Amino acid sequence: MEIIVNLMGGLGLFLYGMNLMGDGLQKSAGAKLKKIIELLTSNIIMGVLVGALVTAVIQSSSATTVMVVGFVNAGIMSLPQAVGVIMGANIGTTITAQLVSLDLTGMAPLALGIGIILYLFSNKPKQKNLAEILIGFGLLFTGMDFMKAAVEPLAGYKGFTDLLLTFGKYPLLGLLLGFGITAIVQSSSASMGMLVALAAKGLIPLEAALPILYGQNIGTCVTSLISSVGANKNARRAAMMHLVFNVLGTIIFLIFLSKPVQHIVVAMDPGNVARQLANTHTLFNIVSVVALLPFTKLIIKIAIKLVPDKETDEDEDEVRTVKYIDDRMIETPSIALVNIIKETLRMGEKAKESLNSAMEGLIEKSPEKIERSFKRELLLNDLQKLILNYLLKLSKASLDENSRETVDVLFNTVNDIERIGDHSENIAELAQLAIDSDVSFSELGMVELKDMYNKVISAYTYSLEAMRTSNVDLACKVIKMEEQVDIMEKSCRANHMHRLNNNLCSIDNGVVYLDILSNLERISDHAVNIAQQVIADRVTNN
Repeated sequence: MEIIVNLMGGLGLFLYGMNLMGDGLQKSAGAKLKKIIELLTSNIIMGVLVGALVTAVIQSSSATTVMVVGFVNAGIMSLPQAVGVIMGANIGTTITAQLVSLDLTGMAPLALGIGIILYLFSNKPKQKNLAEILIGFGLLFTGMDFMKAAVEPLAGYKGFTDLLLTFGKYPLLGLLLGFGITAIVQSSSASMGMLVALAAKGLIPLEAALPILYGQNIGTCVTSLISSVGANKNARRAAMMHLVFNVLGTIIFLIFLSKPVQHIVVAMDPGNVARQLANTHTLFNIVSVVALLPFTKLIIKIAIKLVPDKETDEDEDEVRTVKYIDDRMIETPSIALVNIIKETLRMGEKAKESLNSAMEGLIEKSPEKIERSFKRELLLNDLQKLILNYLLKLSKASLDENSRETVDVLFNTVNDIERIGDHSENIAELAQLAIDSDVSFSELGMVELKDMYNKVISAYTYSLEAMRTSNVDLACKVIKMEEQVDIMEKSCRANHMHRLNNNLCSIDNGVVYLDILSNLERISDHAVNIAQQVIADRVTNN
């Protein structure tokens, strides 16, 4: 019982240290991660490199594949792109195995000491991130040391050592054990750490450990398979591709490459089973990628066969309210942030469509365009709720200070865009009233209304572009345009009063006209709010 308790305690420290180190690395490399993900193209080699780099930073192939499932589910990554990233993730995760196989336990107290001092006495975000990396590193190796100490007494139990030896004779049992442990702890790095701890104490020979290692590579697929439950068919296929790839790699190694690889790794580090295991893990994943890279189309076809099309799936992408966000992406907060900005900009475009439809419906007296504006407003309400809920979840994730500030700004921006949708709906209602009541404006009044609308829509368009590009000059231009809109509104009101006094328009017409002016001016105000938030975010991030 004591052995189990100590092993679980060591495993807990190991997992916490790995997560903490991964969080610190993510915060430090946040901007670089955003650039890395932008490299995604249909080029399969680039996908492999992206997957390897992202996984090396976040210290978890499971997190990367879950993120990939999220990208595919959101419709912003294709299956050919996904298969490359998944292959790369398998390579990137070998870094953790290489680390834990090294005898760096003596460095753990030093890393912990420096990390804790930095964390307690530094106020600089970069130093805080470095502190998290060092503390995570120290805890990871402290946990590793705990696991080694926990399994040491097992050397005296002949029944246990005999049991481990049977995995060399019956590889299928080893596969099942490796699969089961990894599926339970949801981390191939953690199960690899336990295997290395046994090997470091001489409890398991290489030939008995290899089937367990191969089983771990299949077990790590469970996380992405679970995450794909409830996702669309392509997301489920992405998770299935991960499983197919790892199963095929395991078959290749078990049948053809197990003995040659054993000879290679033993020659590299004779007498050090822990290093031999880590090197086998790295070779397994690199060789699997090289061997299966030419057969990516076949892997995709197998995944499509395993997750076939259904009648109910035909229009599943059409009914999606959001396009760029998915809860699975929160596994990598810096990348999730990039996509929530894209989704917010998409919402901004929908509000622009609503405004355009409302004004066109007014000018052309078109009930169809007015109805289109109403439909856009319903979509905007749904988008607001979904985006704000996502931002709330993201705000609880591991973000650096600059990213956290950006999330806070986005809360305000989303609300401003929704209010623009409300004012567009108001204009659509006024347009409908004008049609129902046969209200018409004077030629001069209509010209002034169009001029003000053109200025407002330009200001709003610039505010969205400023947000998309983080362009402060463009944001400042929006603020100046809003001053012009205010002048135009006053001029339009004065001109209207002149027409009213000279019986050139009716009071009923005037009420509708003035309400439209008021709504347009309020839209301009919200465009300024968006622009000011761009400026504030830029200042904070600099």
